[in-house]
Parts: sequence; C-alpha cells; structure tokens
Amino acid sequence: MINYPLKFQPILKDKIWGGEKLKNILNKESTRKDIGESWEISTVNGEISKVVNGSLKGKSLLELIKTYKGDLLGEKVYQEFGNQFPLLIKYIDAKEALSIQLHPNDTLAQKRHDSFGKTEMWYVMQADKNANLNVGFNQEVTKEEYLKYLENKKLIEILNFDIVKKSDVYFIPTGRVHAIGAGVLLAEIQQTSDITYRIYDWNRQDNQGNYRDLHTEEALDALDFSVKEKYNTEYVKEQNKISNIIDCQYFTTNILPIDSAIEIDNSAKNSFVIYMCVGGEGVHLKSDNFEEELKLGETILLPASINNFKIIPLGNSELLEVYIS
Repeated sequence: MINYPLKFQPILKDKIWGGEKLKNILNKESTRKDIGESWEISTVNGEISKVVNGSLKGKSLLELIKTYKGDLLGEKVYQEFGNQFPLLIKYIDAKEALSIQLHPNDTLAQKRHDSFGKTEMWYVMQADKNANLNVGFNQEVTKEEYLKYLENKKLIEILNFDIVKKSDVYFIPTGRVHAIGAGVLLAEIQQTSDITYRIYDWNRQDNQGNYRDLHTEEALDALDFSVKEKYNTEYVKEQNKISNIIDCQYFTTNILPIDSAIEIDNSAKNSFVIYMCVGGEGVHLKSDNFEEELKLGETILLPASINNFKIIPLGNSELLEVYIS
C-alpha cells in the first residue's frame, strides 16, 4: 500500500506557440523561451511520469500501477483501465495561438490509432487583456460548406471565439473544434491520448520554414458540426467548500477555494484523486502518515488507499480536484 501522496517530475514540451509563463508564473524549471506544455501526470507512450518525492522516488507511474493496482487507482478504475492511467494532466501556456484542432472519439481513435479518444476540459488560470479561446462553430454549416471555408482560408469566419478571464471553464467533447488563443495560461484535464487532428494553423512556419501537417481528411469523420448558444461552463464557487465543475464519464473535476483548514474524506470515491494548485500560494496536505506541500502550478496524486487527511492553506489558494466517478 502507498501511504503518501505522489508528486512527479513535470515533462516540459517546447512548442512553436509556447512562451515563458510556465517558468515565470508556475515556476517550472527551464531556460527555454518556448515551453508550451507541462505534462504533470502522464502514461502516454514515451512520456511516462516519474515520482520525485518519498520512498518511491524514481519509480515510474506505470511501475506503480502494475505493483499496487487498485490500491493506487481504485478497484473500479483498475478493473476498467488495467495498467493504463486514464488521465493526462497538463498546464499550457500559449504565447501565440494554437492550431485549430479537434480530437476523435473512443471508437474512431481505437480503430485508427489504438488509443483512447480525447475528451478534455480547460480551466483558465491567467489571461492577458482580450485573450481568447476558440471553442465550436458560430453558425450551422454543412460538411461541404466547411470544406469551402477551409479551402479559401476563411475558416475562422465560422468559428466561435470567446474572450476569457481567470476561472473560466470550457468542456471540450470529442469532435468539437477548439484552440487556445495567444496570452492564455490554463490547466487541462483530458483522457490519456495524444491524438490531435489539426485543421488550420494560421499559415504558420517553423524555424526551418516548414508548415506543420494538417489532417483535413482524418478530421472530416470526427468533426462535430453542431452549434451551441454558449460553450463555457457555468459553476458555483464557495469558499472552503468543494463544488463540482465538470462531471462526465471520463473524469469529475471539482473546485476548492480555500483560506482555512478543512478535513477531507475521499472514502466514497473509490478512485485516485488528483489535486492541482491553480491559484494562490498553495497548501499543505497532512495526515498521521504524511505531510506534503502543493504550491501554485504543482500537481499531486493521492492513491485510492488514502482517504482521510487535512488540507491546510498557506494563504488564499485554489485547487482543482480530479478523479474518476
């Protein structure tokens, strides 16, 4: 049994659109100026998280799942996913806009890529003035009309863009077009998948003058052309209380604004629980067996075998709580 929360070495990804907020705001260690993503918890092939704290330091998350099984994941979660961690947890900094993209559902991803699909959510941690996100279309279009806009390089005319601020939340099911705009720093929770269909990339070239690949044909079968009146998720935030933001078949995400100590009992969840510090100075997680600090921009994984502990804030802070229902 694992009797303490696990912290992992962030896997930093340089991106053509990346910047320095992960380093300057979230204190990730890097000398680069184009870090776009910090993969906090991952079992994506070739990108396996390794423990950096406690007696299990140096062990990979896959090793731990194979050894501790349901004690780590939760019995129900282990029965469904086996030795695969079901979620990929990230922080993302977009100095420039990301490509317009979408992700296939489970069926299509399994058929084409032997992978899970990619349902995800975004929690905006910081946004520059007038920074925006693309989520969905702004009007009904047919597949044929969509292809004409794409061919004429006018795709953005039919896309929905929202100016965003701190604490905004967007749920992005498979098939929905989306892109993080320039100036946005956010937390991303998603299924374990790295399958992306890029449909438009702002005619952008890399340092060698190359354009990135587009996936026009692959995306056609995956696209969701439906239009919504609004795409953001509304939720209630209460101080020192855990409130739900997203509850879907792939993950549940709650929010906890905290400025005084609270007792936690996770015994009813039967799942691992992840905490991400998305605001403030951070917290201590404390029980008779452990004490771990979680600072802004850090992520911690509590095995399913740990149920009761206390969260003690270092100041006015904000956590996301993530698990499988």
